[in-house]
Amino acid sequence: MDIARRTTVDRRRKREAEREIALAEASKPRKRAGVDPLLTWSIVGLFVLALSAAVYAMEAILMPIAFAVIIGIVLGRAADELERFGLPPIFGGLLLAFFFVVGLLSLTNALLGPVTDVAREAPRLAEGLMERILPYLKRFEWLDIALARGNGEEALADAIVKNAGPLLGAVAASLTPALVQTLIFLAALVLFLLGRVQLRSTIILAFASRDGRLSAIRIMNALEDALARYFSTASLIYLALGALTMVIALIGGLAVPPLWGLFAFVSSFIPYLGVTFMTLSLLVAGLMTHDALLFALAPAVAFFFVHLAMENLLVPAVLGHRFAINPFLVFVAIIFWTWMWGAVGAILAFPLSLIAMTIFEQVVEAPAERQLPG
Repeated sequence: MDIARRTTVDRRRKREAEREIALAEASKPRKRAGVDPLLTWSIVGLFVLALSAAVYAMEAILMPIAFAVIIGIVLGRAADELERFGLPPIFGGLLLAFFFVVGLLSLTNALLGPVTDVAREAPRLAEGLMERILPYLKRFEWLDIALARGNGEEALADAIVKNAGPLLGAVAASLTPALVQTLIFLAALVLFLLGRVQLRSTIILAFASRDGRLSAIRIMNALEDALARYFSTASLIYLALGALTMVIALIGGLAVPPLWGLFAFVSSFIPYLGVTFMTLSLLVAGLMTHDALLFALAPAVAFFFVHLAMENLLVPAVLGHRFAINPFLVFVAIIFWTWMWGAVGAILAFPLSLIAMTIFEQVVEAPAERQLPG
């Protein structure tokens, strides 16, 4: 009897133990299945689209602030160098900002007169340009046929002259928003330079761990070095290009040679699109100045080859491969930011790409052993 009862008790305990195991397994949280990659990329894509729409909608605010931050980083690094001469970084930054604003106003004043003259004479210039260009275009049979189907060259010239007025009206309508954005840029630049050190400390202290703070310091130092080196070196190179362009315009018989040099300097900060715009502008000016085709083409051809030599020989030799970004990515960035923010976006396309590349390199190629940035 004892053996039978003991056996019964053992069986009952075994069944209770199995029941407890089953209940424990049932209450155990199930392991989540891996997230679908398609769902992940869909969420990322929607986020990118939403962010792009927000950046596009807030152009009037974000564009001058982004421009001010980039210029402020460059001027701030230059102000740190002035500290060696006993000038505090805040005063050095404000002093450099003052010279930058004075230079910007001088540039605007230098461009205001010629641009006003061109705007006033736009219909006459368009008509004269067509009279100069049409004889060259008629040498191509297919263009001659196209002009004939379009009711002749008079209709084409009339269409250009009629559209010159609305185009100038659209440009004039954009002057008021540009003035507001300029004021936002100047205020953001001054305030950024005043609070740059405090903002840097806030970003560093936002990371709780020591490694995070060291990474933040390293990334910010790399960004400042990259932007300062690029703008300082590129400015000197493009200043030399502007001087050569002025000489080309002077020898080529074009009007106001210093203005051509100034245009070449500013447009060189827009990769690909800048040289294209300058070459076409010099070509049009040459056609309006000279009757002989060879003399008309000479300024544009000379500028193109000088710019080509500088971009492919001098710039890589001075800047090295550190700033070598894939040309296709640069082109896509220019198209994207031009669509987003217009001409200023085209200027900011390469600096923004440089910032993204620097952050990516610092994150991916982080040193295995954390140490204080040198």
